[in-house]
Amino acid sequence: MRARSLESLPFIVGMNPFIARTLQAHRRAFQFLIKHPPVKTLEDNARFIEQLAELVQSHANDIPAMAKGFQECARYLTPEQISEFLDSTIRNRIAVRLIAEQHIAISRDLARGESEGSGNSHLGVVDPACSPKEMIGVCGSFVSDLCEATLGASPQIVIDGDADATFAYVPVHLEYILTEVLKNSFRATVEWHQRHHAYSSATPIPPIVITIAAPPHADASHPAPARYLSLRIRDQGGGVPPANMSRIFSYSFTTAGRGAEGNGSSWDDEGMGGGPYAAQHIGGSAAIDAAGGSGGGHGGGLFAEMAGRGVQMGMGTIAGLGYGLPMSRLYARYFGGSFDFKSLDGWGSDVFIKLRCLDDGRDIEI
Repeated sequence: MRARSLESLPFIVGMNPFIARTLQAHRRAFQFLIKHPPVKTLEDNARFIEQLAELVQSHANDIPAMAKGFQECARYLTPEQISEFLDSTIRNRIAVRLIAEQHIAISRDLARGESEGSGNSHLGVVDPACSPKEMIGVCGSFVSDLCEATLGASPQIVIDGDADATFAYVPVHLEYILTEVLKNSFRATVEWHQRHHAYSSATPIPPIVITIAAPPHADASHPAPARYLSLRIRDQGGGVPPANMSRIFSYSFTTAGRGAEGNGSSWDDEGMGGGPYAAQHIGGSAAIDAAGGSGGGHGGGLFAEMAGRGVQMGMGTIAGLGYGLPMSRLYARYFGGSFDFKSLDGWGSDVFIKLRCLDDGRDIEI
């Protein structure tokens, strides 16, 4: 399917070396899967998952490659065409990788003889007790270090609401969303503060406030509606001008990195005024395009990318090619959740995230 969608691109776009290389990788993957003999025994499956893990790893850089390709071919496609194509392609990619990683994780758990009493609470790549507070700590530490290295300062994170709430979810999906939203909020807050307070120590950088709302408890006496855990991420980074709000979720909308490379330059580069809320480049330890072939039994290998590797590859900078927000929205919506961005121009922005609890027993349309 992904090979067909790439083949349907205009000829001059398909000839771009980054996109052509991605197409060839998809063709090789398709040939491997259709020619692989049926898996009939556990030994067959053990060999298959090792090959599958290598296949997953071989596609680790597909999204950065396509990002570069579409950046070079922007003159041949409208932003709407790019967004429509990438929404479909990345949604399909999330599904395929999730299925592959889930099979790898469950198979490896089985091979190790893990059971309910072994201390591993994960069900493949799903954590029945995923803690947003813990994920915020991990992502916040990563983004804080990144912001300090890039801009010389970083805001604090304040967590309120139901801080101890847990829910069943795929941790790396949440980690990716949090990493990208926090990268936006951190950069917005620091640059807004530096612009208006000129590094004044008398006026501290305002914190990022994250509110957690636990999913409601199911009522056994009534048919339970779908249950969601909700997050609100609030910053005082100046917000987004109304004229730019319609482009916030466009893959082609970013100003960061187009001027002086990697220096966190002004958000008014090239006169677009998109600011730090223009979608950020892929980064964080849950980035979709990391070396995700490990597929460990605890789900930690899914799309896993160590921060050091990300920075070395230029994927962990505080801003970049413009895929963070639209991809975060795709992740949030994948299981039926939502991702909404609200701005108070001249003050700050709120991001509202609703994530579907995967243990509520109801069908999920994806």
